[in-house]
Amino acid sequence: MGDKREHILVVAEELFGEKGFDGTSVRDIAQRAGVNLAMISYYFGSKEKLLESLIEFRMNYSYGILEELNKDESLSSWDKIDRLVDFYVDRILGNLRFHNIMYQESSMRSEDIKHRVIAIKMRNLEQITKIITDGQQKGLFRQVDIPLTVGTIVGTISSYTQSKTYACVILALKEDVNDEQYRLRLSPRLKAHLKQLLRAHLDIKNDSGPVKEGGTSGH
Repeated sequence: MGDKREHILVVAEELFGEKGFDGTSVRDIAQRAGVNLAMISYYFGSKEKLLESLIEFRMNYSYGILEELNKDESLSSWDKIDRLVDFYVDRILGNLRFHNIMYQESSMRSEDIKHRVIAIKMRNLEQITKIITDGQQKGLFRQVDIPLTVGTIVGTISSYTQSKTYACVILALKEDVNDEQYRLRLSPRLKAHLKQLLRAHLDIKNDSGPVKEGGTSGH
């Protein structure tokens, strides 16, 4: 039963990415998923509730990945930072259209979904905080404002997903490049930039004194 529910979510994600939330009907989802309308109603109740479930499903998946990364004792603190960058770049660029739709729709819909998205983001932030504080305790990372550090990672990636036309101009790409070509060209450049940025930002060798307001989050 759970596999069928997940299948419906994956199909809905594809369609929302292709046609937008408003341009996709429940009937469209049912037809592509090979299920009847009653099954979608049984699992989700409405298209809006299906969207909520999809966002929660994807964000909880991210939490699981971050949690496993945290627990992996075979990786150094710097390895974990590199894996963190790889994960976020691959995750966001892997589905450009849905990523944009998710953030647009989650800000427009019910207060309930907004609060749930914030709660999941806070759980993800908790896992990243553990990675950074572990590096601090090992004497590798300096004290930094961790929420703003995470914002730098996600914000940098998102700036290139939400303005593809502008990005193509400054990155000297053809404007009609498809999403896959765009991802292949942009991904290695973003990863290299963010890893270099975080090394300069986190390295204890670059410590210039106590962090101002917000830096206590690293303790």
